[in-house]
Formats: sequence, structure tokens, C-alpha cells
Amino acid sequence: MERELTPVKIDLKKDERLLIEWADGRRSTYTISLLRSMCPCAQCKILRTGSDPHSLLQPVASKTRSLNILPGNYTGQLSATNAQLVGNYALQIDFSDDHETGIYSFRYLRELSENAEPAT
Repeated sequence: MERELTPVKIDLKKDERLLIEWADGRRSTYTISLLRSMCPCAQCKILRTGSDPHSLLQPVASKTRSLNILPGNYTGQLSATNAQLVGNYALQIDFSDDHETGIYSFRYLRELSENAEPAT
């Protein structure tokens, strides 16, 4: 595994955030709501993009626009209820809204943190 993709410390505060310290010295912090809204599972990807890449029949464009309710539109307190390592490449996180299919590869988590930082 590439050095920058190797976590040396993973600290999850279930009601607040996930903190990862990477082998190259970088620290990344993710709120629980960000992790849930950016869940990489197939169902959430379809909701975010608005299309199913596996569908043979794509919907015909309509004149009316519908509002997609994306993950991240939560009511009440959202928390992580469990987390476990998946091999040496990912972290699976279960959430209090009963969503538990997201497997966050360390590469994906690193990309999330790099894309969230303002350009200097």
C-alpha cells in the first residue's frame, strides 16, 4: 500500500467525527454526517448521481424536475454505531439510521480529505 494511504491511527468518536493520522504525517478529520452523505455504497452513489450505471433503460428526460433526497438530509442525531477494518485497505462504518453497507477504502477517505481542503 502506498505510504500516504496507510493510516497509523484511526480514532472514531461515534457522535462526532473520524480522525485518521496517515503514515506521511497528514491528519484528516471527517464529520459523521459527511461520511454518511458520501457513503461509497452502490445505492448511495446512485442517489448522488441520479442514474444507475447498470440500468439498460435510462429514463427519458422529463420537462419537470424532481428533487432527489440525498443521504445527508437527516433528522435527529446521526452517529456511527460500529466500525471495523476490512482487510488492510478499508473501514466499514455502520450508522444510526440503519445504513451499514458503506465500505470506505483508505484511498477514498484520503481523496475525500484532499478534496475538502481549500486550495492555497
